[in-house]
Amino acid sequence: MNLLPTATSTDVQELQPRVAVLPVGSFEQHGKYLPLITDTAIACVIAQEIATAYPVHLIPPITVSCSHEHAAFPGTVSISARTLYAVIDDIRASLARSGIHKLVIVNGHGGNYVLSNVVQEANVDGPAVSLFPLGPDWDRAREYGGLESDRHADMHAGEIETSILLHAAPELVRDGYDEADHDSSQRPFLLVQGMAAYTDSGVIGFPSLATAEKGKAILESLRSSFSAHFEVLCRLS
Repeated sequence: MNLLPTATSTDVQELQPRVAVLPVGSFEQHGKYLPLITDTAIACVIAQEIATAYPVHLIPPITVSCSHEHAAFPGTVSISARTLYAVIDDIRASLARSGIHKLVIVNGHGGNYVLSNVVQEANVDGPAVSLFPLGPDWDRAREYGGLESDRHADMHAGEIETSILLHAAPELVRDGYDEADHDSSQRPFLLVQGMAAYTDSGVIGFPSLATAEKGKAILESLRSSFSAHFEVLCRLS
């Protein structure tokens, strides 16, 4: 699986995209069977799916983000919310200098709360940045894919993440996911106590339900859902 875009400068010149797509992932634990790059890989897969269907400028991912709730697990690396904000702000400024004034942030990590503020502030003077997928986009994808779990219970390294990787990058999925289910639907102080207070394995969800077929359907649904985001960004430009 190639996580990086391979377009040349000439390709971009010929396409003349009005919208750039930035995958944002993380480097955090995902149990024993999914890699630390899981969120980055999923964000890249979704972004590549978008790039095959829409005239966008796909740029490389941000691979480390706000994973502080996973700090108790070995291998996890985080940056501050203010650093993530600053990096995206710099990327937007660079894109604008090259004539691309619209940005879609494809977020693969639910803990990147600051991205909502990035989008909120960027759009004060009109549509400029969109965050994708949003909750309703994920809900439609779960329904279309026939997933058995819901978004709250299947929070981390569960049915949806494992399904996407089983389809798009099966080489990243190790044995053991079919025996790793962990139900921790009640986690009122997650941001205070971190993930380790609610799971010993690092998993909160139901990976045993995952299939490659579900992963394929999820991506098809997200590709379709993206059209509304693209339309809103480009409508007045």
